[in-house]
Amino acid sequence: MTDDNNGVSRRTVMSGAAAGLAAAGLTDAATGQGMTGTAPAALVDPTTKYPRPPFKTAMQPFPGLASKMTPRPDHGEISYKGSGRLNGRRALVTGGDSGMGRAAAIAFAREGADVAISYLPAEESDAREVADLIRQAGRKVVLLPGDIRDEKWCRTLVDRAVKELGGLDILVNNAGRQQQRQSLAELTSDDFDATMKTNIYATFWITKAALPHMPAGSAIIQTTSEQAYNPSENLVDYAMTKAAMMNFTKSLAKQLGPKGIRVNGVAPGPIWTPLQVAGGATAEKLQQFGGDTSLGRPGQPAELGSIYVQLAASDASFATGQVYGAAGGTGQP
Repeated sequence: MTDDNNGVSRRTVMSGAAAGLAAAGLTDAATGQGMTGTAPAALVDPTTKYPRPPFKTAMQPFPGLASKMTPRPDHGEISYKGSGRLNGRRALVTGGDSGMGRAAAIAFAREGADVAISYLPAEESDAREVADLIRQAGRKVVLLPGDIRDEKWCRTLVDRAVKELGGLDILVNNAGRQQQRQSLAELTSDDFDATMKTNIYATFWITKAALPHMPAGSAIIQTTSEQAYNPSENLVDYAMTKAAMMNFTKSLAKQLGPKGIRVNGVAPGPIWTPLQVAGGATAEKLQQFGGDTSLGRPGQPAELGSIYVQLAASDASFATGQVYGAAGGTGQP
């Protein structure tokens, strides 16, 4: 086919462009370098990438601190490298002091986002470590200590995040309470209420408060769990909340899709976080934690950071109502 304006054939243009690209990206046989001029990334065996059980870490009182765990969890403090995928974005991450929330906060900042994190006052020392990392990435951080079981505080933390960040277009509902109970008889009404308030009510309150501030193109991400699909016998209340969060994700995605706001979830399997050492697992189970996965070890929060980035990034614009699993080969989805 010929362009009527200048008589140059499309085939000629395309062949010339291809030749130029080929010339620019020729492989250097002597160095083994490819188009980008960098050496190929080394393959990493996922079964030996991180510590395997048995573990000797001590149990901690709730809510627990990552800084006191042995081995210390990897949230991507050193390993995560950004590439500007979230430049100029503004994120609120609940439970951003440790675990998947911390991994998401670090990754968001290194991708160019300003980040507000909420956490319990008892987790202040962990939160300040995260704040330092966000500042080192050249991004703004907002610290929001408080108890999200309180509806008024949930509204306040959203208002503060919006005011101090100058807006909001990423919300990660990640904070969670998990306290194992071996029988239903041991699960008190106070236990049940605390888990529901932390995992479900707060997600509802915070999302409802955030939505008026979130423009088209925004993203909401829930941290649900493999427990939503394959619940453990000693995590009845926790598993109930994670199933509810999964359904909240799918229902809200349908409601907000026409408004241009995407809603997705992340469903981790056994991940090495303070949630486990602060009552989420028994001392006996903790010793072998994650050993029954296909990879023979628990996951690290750092291994999920890129999933949160992908779900928040604009190039994932057709992903909504989805739940992304990361469970070492044994969980769902």
